[in-house]
Amino acid sequence: MNLSVRMVTVLTSIGLLSGSFLATVGLLTQERIALNKQREIEAAIIQVVPGTYSSQRLYEEKDLSVYGGKDKEGTLIGFAIYASCIGFQDKITFMLGTNISFTRINSIKIIEQKETPGLGAKINDREFFLQYWENKDGSSPLRLRKPPVSSPEDLGPSEVNTITGATISSEAVLNTVNSTLERLRLLLKEGKLSSEEQDAN
Repeated sequence: MNLSVRMVTVLTSIGLLSGSFLATVGLLTQERIALNKQREIEAAIIQVVPGTYSSQRLYEEKDLSVYGGKDKEGTLIGFAIYASCIGFQDKITFMLGTNISFTRINSIKIIEQKETPGLGAKINDREFFLQYWENKDGSSPLRLRKPPVSSPEDLGPSEVNTITGATISSEAVLNTVNSTLERLRLLLKEGKLSSEEQDAN
């Protein structure tokens, strides 16, 4: 066997072994990754729908899942909406908590974002963004406050703060919240949000 044939054989063997190793690692970690993601979702549901003891996934489509939060007696106390949008850099994924009629927003939690550090990434910061979403009136479309204010008390019932220098990120979340709430109110009215789906916990 000449040198070139041996080199091809060795390189092919190494490639096959590396590919097999990566495939095995992928299979072994896939279940753990899915479990960690589910735990993250469950924690977010409890955060945005206070008082949640158990939860159920009630509705799902592309980039949207709706969970019902229930108290210890099994009474539905609110909805947790898992949604995604495209920000300035990449996809933003968040969890929004509402009451059972989608007319009041409890709070919002950013699950994943890759926005510009120091600018759009502030959507994940309570001081600059998250606190301004607490206890908002969701019965009509929300509006961004420009220029931003320094205290939640300075906002109207349907206003949320924009982030200075990161209007695109702020508007991406706002527009997705507004369009999602409008769609879900329609689904609720049509009776398409069933409470009989599988448990999320």
